[in-house]
Amino acid sequence: MEAELDLSALDAITDAVESGAGLHEVVRAAARALDASLVLTDRSGATVAVAVQSPADEAAVKADGEGVQAHELRVADEAVGTLRVRARSEPPSPALLRIVTTLIASEVERVRAPERASQAAASAFVQRLFDRDQASRENVASAAEQVGLGLEHGATVVVVRAHSHAPAGEGWRARALEVADRGARAVVPGALAARAELTATSGAEVILILPGAEEAAARRAADAVLRELQAGLPGHGFSVGRSRIAADAADLHRAASEALLAANVAESDPDRPLLAFDETGAYRLLLPAMSEDPAELQRFYDETVEPLVAYDEQYETELVTTLETFLDADGNVAGTAARLFTHRHTIRYRLERVRELSGLDVGSTDGREKLSLGLKAMRVLGIATRGGPAREAGAEAGRVPRR
Repeated sequence: MEAELDLSALDAITDAVESGAGLHEVVRAAARALDASLVLTDRSGATVAVAVQSPADEAAVKADGEGVQAHELRVADEAVGTLRVRARSEPPSPALLRIVTTLIASEVERVRAPERASQAAASAFVQRLFDRDQASRENVASAAEQVGLGLEHGATVVVVRAHSHAPAGEGWRARALEVADRGARAVVPGALAARAELTATSGAEVILILPGAEEAAARRAADAVLRELQAGLPGHGFSVGRSRIAADAADLHRAASEALLAANVAESDPDRPLLAFDETGAYRLLLPAMSEDPAELQRFYDETVEPLVAYDEQYETELVTTLETFLDADGNVAGTAARLFTHRHTIRYRLERVRELSGLDVGSTDGREKLSLGLKAMRVLGIATRGGPAREAGAEAGRVPRR
């Protein structure tokens, strides 16, 4: 008799699925079948549908209060969301619960399929911007039209990089995209946001295209994105780079490179997580090398600073930090020692190791210039060091995309 009642309770759910009534109606039918309060979230943690008795009931279920069970929804071994269940009377039978969660998971997958296809198209578009062989005016304009992006008045590119400082659930990267998109659209309604895989990083990268010719609007949008991320993803670190305005589709590749350079430089300074390309100073001079021939920039880094980075990693020393501080202190050993709370003899010893490893003498103008450029190349390339740029926890930095 119980099995018959369970199967009968499924009728309303299957009717809602077959009629295409939507996730909200499916979840409401499931709540009636299970005699329970339900909250459905997608894999990013965003609430998709609820069926509860009151706002207080909803808050308790979302907070995993007493009696709440969280069931991961999977389709073909892929997590698609979570269903939180709090029984109102007797707990539902395991068999009924399994059938209901399977039905809801399938409906989530079906409903989200067009959205994922749209996100895939947007990601393909932004990836193309960083490929100089694919970034011609015709290719970019055609691809922009396909994703509904208007470039007739120009656009700004923003690169966002996020890192988790502590273990986080699988959905935080999708959450970063959602939050960044919300922040950008609050200022520029026609903004496009997409995940990207520009670099070998354990973090998340989001590319935003802000249509329009107003630099002030682009600046406000980038500010809003950072604020939303900091509020919506606590326990994470961010670096945000903003390009100059690209007048048309032909300039968007250049703007993408500018935003990436700014994001990489911002990642070296936790006190300035948001940086516009115009604020990168001398780093701007390295943009052609980064966008046109990153291999040459890599070679220069390899010939100057890379031996110091490798030595620091192997022996847990502070040669790169010492060199950076020495150059910032205008080559003053006493000033370097004071800033690093280290004895002057230790600073001199480390600088001698710098000379031995790099072949460049910080006591000469030529040596200081080459080492300074090597450090800049390291930041532009987004290379993390043990004690140098992008050294905060979880920030593995990003690398300039290679062909």
